[in-house]
Amino acid sequence: MKRVFLCLATAGALALLGSSNPAAAKGCIKGAFVGGVAGHYAGHHGLLGATAGCLVGRHEAKKRERMQTNGAAGYDRR
Repeated sequence: MKRVFLCLATAGALALLGSSNPAAAKGCIKGAFVGGVAGHYAGHHGLLGATAGCLVGRHEAKKRERMQTNGAAGYDRR
């Protein structure tokens, strides 16, 4: 359990320090938490899971923001 919290704290600190805009970390913290816990239980790879969770969380947050910016029409630029 101690490793999970250490991995989450490391991923959170890297996300906050690595971005020039604080809003860019949106979705990263929640994703890092879920990924860290899942990685820990799936073979003690909490740091790897937290990193992957952070990336997926940021991607989903950007996609959600892009959908809101484009309006309710559902236009998605892929």
